[in-house]
Amino acid sequence: MLVLPLLSAEAQGYRKQKTDDFPTGLSVSIDAGLLMADKKQAAFYSGSPGTPNELYRVLHSEQYGNQIWTDLVNQGLISPSSVQSYREFKVDEWATMDYKLAYQLGVAIRYGYAHGWGWRLGFDFAQLNATGQFFLSKGVQNPGVDQYVVCGVYGTEKRILIDLALTKRFNLTKRVGMEVDLGFDLNNTKVAKNAIVVGGKEYSILDVWGGQSPYQGIGTYEYMNQGGIGIGGFGALMLSYQMDNYSIDLGYTCYYVQTRFPGYNDSDAYALQHLVSLRFNLYKFSFL
Repeated sequence: MLVLPLLSAEAQGYRKQKTDDFPTGLSVSIDAGLLMADKKQAAFYSGSPGTPNELYRVLHSEQYGNQIWTDLVNQGLISPSSVQSYREFKVDEWATMDYKLAYQLGVAIRYGYAHGWGWRLGFDFAQLNATGQFFLSKGVQNPGVDQYVVCGVYGTEKRILIDLALTKRFNLTKRVGMEVDLGFDLNNTKVAKNAIVVGGKEYSILDVWGGQSPYQGIGTYEYMNQGGIGIGGFGALMLSYQMDNYSIDLGYTCYYVQTRFPGYNDSDAYALQHLVSLRFNLYKFSFL
């Protein structure tokens, strides 16, 4: 709806442009967008059995379990007669994880040719947060009585994306154009946090104990990034308002990418993600 009046106005004075009206040579751009990642990868942070950061490792641990149990008893969230110690903690329903909407920021360079074709190399960064809730049993079976303690679980990761694309620009009117991109993605994921929130307090479940359940006096290992390098592809469609030396693009990008986590095979690792972005391009740019 916003674009139609602009197209209509420009069409009144539109003349067919020459091929050399397309920006040629080197240009640079900055972009900002909203990234919608697939919850398929967010399941990594659920803390469920079989995941690297299993939450039972903390709930049933000597170092943290008794503190959690005491806090829940003091807050009246569990009864010591129903759950007699931290060793009796039981998760009745595991979390279903989702990624929150995230910002993605980046820069790119493009080399354009006279007929609208070009190559674009982009570097982007995004920080994603996965959230969910799991239900800790209160150990009661009375009908009509609340049987669960609702607890939070979340994860934070940082992604760097390197995109190489073949691009093609089209002129719709004198000032309005369109760009289509098709390209290859290389990404690196770093897992920064994985934690649970029980009784209002946060406990990290990120495994720094070499797979052991932490106990009093246990040492920690140097944390090794649980993410990794993935590959994929993408396609983008941008609508552009063009001036002589710059343009502003509004567009959509669909990624099909691999996000690397321990224990994820290729079929688990690939998923769609979507980006809506605004891009500012500066033409006739020189490093000299």
